Amino acid sequence: MLLLDRRGAKEETFTRIESAGESGGGSILAPFALIEEILAQHGDNRRIGVLVSNNVTADALEPYFDRLALIAVVFPSGTDGRGFSLARQIRRRGFRGILRASGPLFSDQFPQALACGFHEVEIPDANAARQPVEQWLAAANRVSLAYQRTHGAGENILDLRRRARLDGEAKDV
Repeated sequence: MLLLDRRGAKEETFTRIESAGESGGGSILAPFALIEEILAQHGDNRRIGVLVSNNVTADALEPYFDRLALIAVVFPSGTDGRGFSLARQIRRRGFRGILRASGPLFSDQFPQALACGFHEVEIPDANAARQPVEQWLAAANRVSLAYQRTHGAGENILDLRRRARLDGEAKDV
């Protein structure tokens, strides 16, 4: 799997585990179903990440926000956009850790993923072979302004228009 953020390919720092008994490396990434066991066994001395399906609710995740370093939202296909909505909800509720989109996304979806609050995407090798890192970065830089308010971005188009209108009114006075 290829892991990348808005700067390009990056090294994975989390070790995936499938059961609470596995030790893994320093930071671990486990299925959400194991969250209670993982936090009980490793929560005090390791960075913890969880893999969640795109139909998990933000309500289910919110009690763990302060104990998680990473939430990886799994996209079953590039045409199933529920993970984008989940990312927005997670950010609006205050999660400050790393948010990762994981699955067969397309490079054209990268700007939307970043706008929804994802820091990084993890794509299968087959997708990475068809769409190299350069294509993902070009897609991310293609969109400079949006109508929607986006996570971590400055003003949107509507905010800029509103400010320009107010500045114009102030000059007329």
